[in-house]
Amino acid sequence: MADKIIVFIDLEATGLDTSRCDIIQLAAVCEESVFNKYTVPQQNLTESATEVTGFRVQSGRLFRRDSPVETVPIDDLLTSFIDFLRSFRRPVVLAAHNVMRFDAPVLTRVMKKYDLFLQFQQVVSGFLDTFLLSKRLFPGISGYSQVSLVRNFLGKSYDAHNAEEDAKMLQELYNVWRPDQSRVMANTFKVNEKYFY
Repeated sequence: MADKIIVFIDLEATGLDTSRCDIIQLAAVCEESVFNKYTVPQQNLTESATEVTGFRVQSGRLFRRDSPVETVPIDDLLTSFIDFLRSFRRPVVLAAHNVMRFDAPVLTRVMKKYDLFLQFQQVVSGFLDTFLLSKRLFPGISGYSQVSLVRNFLGKSYDAHNAEEDAKMLQELYNVWRPDQSRVMANTFKVNEKYFY
């Protein structure tokens, strides 16, 4: 892991079905570097996604909690995300809470859909699931949702389900936990593992 850099990510989507949901917001954080972009989804948000994230689309524009949000086309969002990851000049591990069950399958599918998966694979060597990591580091604590972990370890609440805030809080959590290399490796998965397809 010493030759790699961990970038903390989160994405907000139109729903929880990883086989078809659209990305709405993608954010990434690595120390002081921040990437955060929004796109207007092609499909409708589920009621629960609107409730949880505060996003809605009206007349082709994206709003979060009734404020308009500046958006870019999805292919621009994806290519600028890859460019952001390339800027670190070494292989990247993308860390997200529940990455194996949500962020990785969605990102992998969408990168393939826009013929960007090869470029993505060239910069991303794997995914680190901080949900699995937290369960192994702290067995028996009361909750493993990111909101619970932030409350327990950082003593604060935050604007959850805003991808940028989620990614920033995850980085803070990780810095407090300071997991050893073996724990990190045990919860890191290669990008091209069959798991995603």
